[in-house]
Amino acid sequence: MRVTLAFAFACALALPGAAGAGAPDGPLEARHLGLVINEDDPDSVAVGEYYGRRRGIPAANVVRVRIPERPRALELARFRLLKAEIDSRLGPEVQAVLMAWTAPYQVGCHAITGAYTLGYDAALCRDTCRIGQPSSYFNSPARRPLREHGMRLSMLLPIESVEAARALVDRGVASGFHPAPAHAWYLETLDAARNVRAPFFPRPGPAAGGRVTIHRLRADALQHASGVLVYQLGKAQVDGLDTVRFVPGALADHLTSHGGDLLGTAQMSSLRWLAAGATASYGTVSEPCNHWQKFPNPSVLLRHYLNGDSAIEAYWKSVAWPAQGLFIGEPLAAPYDRRSRMRVP
Repeated sequence: MRVTLAFAFACALALPGAAGAGAPDGPLEARHLGLVINEDDPDSVAVGEYYGRRRGIPAANVVRVRIPERPRALELARFRLLKAEIDSRLGPEVQAVLMAWTAPYQVGCHAITGAYTLGYDAALCRDTCRIGQPSSYFNSPARRPLREHGMRLSMLLPIESVEAARALVDRGVASGFHPAPAHAWYLETLDAARNVRAPFFPRPGPAAGGRVTIHRLRADALQHASGVLVYQLGKAQVDGLDTVRFVPGALADHLTSHGGDLLGTAQMSSLRWLAAGATASYGTVSEPCNHWQKFPNPSVLLRHYLNGDSAIEAYWKSVAWPAQGLFIGEPLAAPYDRRSRMRVP
């Protein structure tokens, strides 16, 4: 990863705290989500149908496509046909799309989620370290991204095994019940090139009315921690994940160049976060250099999540230039939605 830090613009970041008065719309729900299943992938069919049942996705929001051979990357022309097919089947109420598969996850230098939501930027692929296409949704108070920003959010529900994917779905559903006290961990590592988000780490102390405790730690890995809601750091490989216990709805990611190359081996895949028990994660699929704007901003992510946004909303709002970034996990996890306080497990 080339060491180039670009603070191209300033953004005002409120410290996370108890959720205040919000817009009348709540976070995204099942009726707002399109579910895309690959009929040529039996695991996609099994997991997609399970997700549809568990989340109550309307039948009209389920799109079945055919992508044979599960390629890691799609050619641009093939991707455009896929996107057109998906969009033609979804109504204006659908604000986000979940693709139930691991591959394909890339289109040129773009993540498939970035290409689907923002469109394809050919100039970026000529120099992947350049400034990315800015997202108008970054740090936005919007509740309906398609209606308010003309953006239909997207996320991948990856499948290492059907059992693991079902467990991931179950964690997302479980997050909707009243959350237990939890912890948000931010690590300042010795990896200077990947530690560029440290200035944006929230201040240590209580948040969300005391239900979440924020910690900052100078270390290269978290060890033997429980009740983890957020875990963010900058490292190519993260040790000790088998000792970390995540709560349902947990968000976790590591700033490195190729975390979004899910099936690659050069650096730790973002899939490892989900395998360790997190519910959503993020990683880039091509060399981004270490522009902090191409990665989740820790303060923005935490603030929107604690204020009741779903995982897909909070993660998308936290990335200023998300074209190269792959969003993965269970999109509707929303442990701090006010309505969750009224639910009974």
